[in-house]
Amino acid sequence: MPELERAMRPSVLLFLAVLAIAAFAGNSLLARAAIGGGSIDAGGYTLVRLASGAAILLPVFVKRGLPRISDLPGAFLLFVYAAGFSFAYIALPAGTGALVLFACVQATIMVIGMARGERPGVAGLAGLVLALAGVAWLIAPAASVPDDAFAAVLMAIAGVAWGIYTLLGRGAGDPARRTAANFLIATPMALVLVVVLGPHDLSDATTGGIWLAIVAGAITSGLGYVAWYAVAPRLGLATVATVQLATPVAAALIAAVTLAEPLTLRLAIAGAMIIGGIVLTLRK
Repeated sequence: MPELERAMRPSVLLFLAVLAIAAFAGNSLLARAAIGGGSIDAGGYTLVRLASGAAILLPVFVKRGLPRISDLPGAFLLFVYAAGFSFAYIALPAGTGALVLFACVQATIMVIGMARGERPGVAGLAGLVLALAGVAWLIAPAASVPDDAFAAVLMAIAGVAWGIYTLLGRGAGDPARRTAANFLIATPMALVLVVVLGPHDLSDATTGGIWLAIVAGAITSGLGYVAWYAVAPRLGLATVATVQLATPVAAALIAAVTLAEPLTLRLAIAGAMIIGGIVLTLRK
């Protein structure tokens, strides 16, 4: 894996970054469709999602070894993110949820990066400011209190957890093994959550809801996070934070088609600003 990372071409890096962002957006859409639509409860969705991610990545352990004690922090952060994410989407629309999530991811990565002494260059800083301005422009109409403040708080907690999880992944090495271990260890945590909340979390789920959770766990989470863990160590913190800001735009665009959420001129302008900011941070 180190040899592969050193030999990774910019085109491959860009492809993996786009793949990861598409996976992040897919997670928001799938969760909103399943949980917001009442096909499955949030606890059951969290369990099925994590278990499916663990299942698709089980072959990784054959070649790269079983989970280690050092994987526990990442697994716990993954569980906190997944649980907060699921329960927030009981009330939040797909686009709004992605905005709250990645705004908190952005803030977490920036604060920790500055605490570590990492500073972006002029182009990176300009890109970061432009992308954040795009997010601010997009959420300006909803800058007042959200319809469900508790759901927004849960999504903010999920964003902080994902931000720290991303930072752990930058120095973890072997993204496939680390991601597989995180999902495997986080699954029992989700099982405890379901037991505490009660068995109705899965007994009331529809077949469609379960399949949406399986796709989210195996494809947009399990495989998508492997791609992100391969990309994140090769990018500066400002770039890691900024690139993820493309997710709310992608989620909103796809939701306009699949979930009938409105597609507005404001979204188009904000999307151009965010993508322009990403281009600046990726210039080198």
